[in-house]
Amino acid sequence: MNPLRGLGRRRTESTRSPGAPAAAALLRILSHRDAVLAVILALAILVACLASPVHFPRASNLLEILRLATEAGIIAVGMTVVIITAGIDLSVGSTLALCAVVLGKSWHHGGLPIGVAALLAVIVGTACGAFNGLLITRFGLPPLIITLATMALYRGLALGLSRAEPVHGYPDSFLRVGQGVWEVGPVGVPVQLPVLLFIVVAGGIVVSRTYWGRWLYAIGRNELAAGLAGVPVRTVKLAAYTALGLLSGLASVIYVSRVSTAKADAGTMLELDVITACVLGGVSIFGGEGSVWGAMLGLLIVAVARRGMDLAQVPSAHQSIMLGLLLILAVAAHSAWSRAMQRAVLERAGAPTSQEE
Repeated sequence: MNPLRGLGRRRTESTRSPGAPAAAALLRILSHRDAVLAVILALAILVACLASPVHFPRASNLLEILRLATEAGIIAVGMTVVIITAGIDLSVGSTLALCAVVLGKSWHHGGLPIGVAALLAVIVGTACGAFNGLLITRFGLPPLIITLATMALYRGLALGLSRAEPVHGYPDSFLRVGQGVWEVGPVGVPVQLPVLLFIVVAGGIVVSRTYWGRWLYAIGRNELAAGLAGVPVRTVKLAAYTALGLLSGLASVIYVSRVSTAKADAGTMLELDVITACVLGGVSIFGGEGSVWGAMLGLLIVAVARRGMDLAQVPSAHQSIMLGLLLILAVAAHSAWSRAMQRAVLERAGAPTSQEE
């Protein structure tokens, strides 16, 4: 009989921390991040209802939250894809503004049919995203710097094209896209809500169930290793930024239809809402982690918070401050969550943690 048999197992059991059962329980709880986000969302709704018991609990108000969050939600799907690759795009708000101005000017001054003008806006958004992707993938430039520069570039183009003059007076058939409702029993469902749901479901399936989605995670975790393994890194990243631009263009069409005007300051600080929703939803800013479903839960938390502050008549400047703080807290919470998960896994495996070393 081998006297060394079972020595490794006895050593592991002897070195395992007394708090291993608690760590295992913590691991099981923390591993269901989406469930935790759902609880946070429920608490946010509860707080908003307590703060505004007359207006907030109404079904019409809850559907209005979804209507107002549609543009950010559509863009958040694309932003999730980009952040998973360890990238970022700060130009989405400016892209939306440029596409909105192109839509308005091409219809009002160019004489294009409204449907063709809307398609042109989506094409411009796709081109903006592709331009970002080309600069990042072909020239190896940092996404943060490039999209910060294109944020100013696209906003400047929007201001130049519009000459600071808004375009309004759109036909009713177009306004129905952003303002219309479908009567479902006693409530009216916003027309754009099915569009958001389709994009979320399609994006979630593509990211979690396809080879392209697996490539996204591989690039985000280790871009060099992914390239050596045969992943077409440049093509995948270019496609991610192009898709985000396309979704930004689509969001601009819904935005113009909802507010009945195209103006150069559209989408100001939209990137803050989108990135906050993604990070709050568990999309790691360092890449390689996150999901579309989590980002949507994060978006709902942000949308509920914004609506609650609107009903409480909190000034917009204060709302931006609070969302900025929420983003900081989300990043800090994600870092703490990652460390807790790592410690729990090590303790379950019987390996020494960094503190024990």
